[in-house]
Amino acid sequence: MRYGVSLSHPDLGTDPGFLKDFAQAVEGAGFDHVLAAEHVVGGHPDRARGEKVHTADVPYHEPFVLFGFLGAVTERLELVTSILILPQRQTVLVAKQAAELDLLTGGRLRLGVGVGRNWMEYEALNEDFTNRGARIEEQVDVLRRLWTQELVTFDGTWHHLDRIGLNPMPRQRPIPIWMGSFVGQVVEKVIRRIARLADGWFPQMSPSDLAPVLERLLGYAAEAGRDPSSIGIECAIAVRAGDDPDRWIERADAYRALGATHLRVMTAGGGFTTPQEHLAGALRWIEALTT
Repeated sequence: MRYGVSLSHPDLGTDPGFLKDFAQAVEGAGFDHVLAAEHVVGGHPDRARGEKVHTADVPYHEPFVLFGFLGAVTERLELVTSILILPQRQTVLVAKQAAELDLLTGGRLRLGVGVGRNWMEYEALNEDFTNRGARIEEQVDVLRRLWTQELVTFDGTWHHLDRIGLNPMPRQRPIPIWMGSFVGQVVEKVIRRIARLADGWFPQMSPSDLAPVLERLLGYAAEAGRDPSSIGIECAIAVRAGDDPDRWIERADAYRALGATHLRVMTAGGGFTTPQEHLAGALRWIEALTT
């Protein structure tokens, strides 16, 4: 099992010196990867209409730029978007940015993508919120073609390419594409999409809730002609200040028994009050799981 740490943007602040120290500390402690979510913009909180969506009062770093910085100060840490809201971004530009980041970091990018649920971001970026599910499927196809073919000709619903190519190309051909799904909600068409298209999945549920959904996902993958064992599964453990490490170990064992290939620690909302406390919580977690 590979271990990762979620970078909690609102909690870790904007000091580049600390962000560098954070990345180097988790790499030195034995973490395999660092994950970062994204929000390009947020609206005024009163526009959220009571829904749990990102608003402008919560800071987020831009993941490609952030990972360019962190990639330059680390040596082996995998850099994972978890997730990039792909349909609100222009596909060919994402292909270029991801290829460049992957090249300059020696093949350390894993691109986690999803559709998101914040219409305000789509509105601000002049992208259609209503067809995002269908569009992401075509986007994934276009991305993989651009990362593996010198010149791409493609005539789809939303993308029309006539002998178009990236130069330089990424180190990984193609870059792994993983997919996320909404927390606390199982949308069956999303599970089917992940089974058909994704190299891996970021579920957000307890082991008992995950078991039946994972069984269906692997079944859908087999129906699509894929080897179900080729799909990576990255689960999460939320930690709290003062936690008993035995709880983390028990939860990790449960996910491992289900076939999880990756596990990440999340410190957001755990009662940590400073960036340093968040880092210390993550380091305590990895020590408990690896000693």
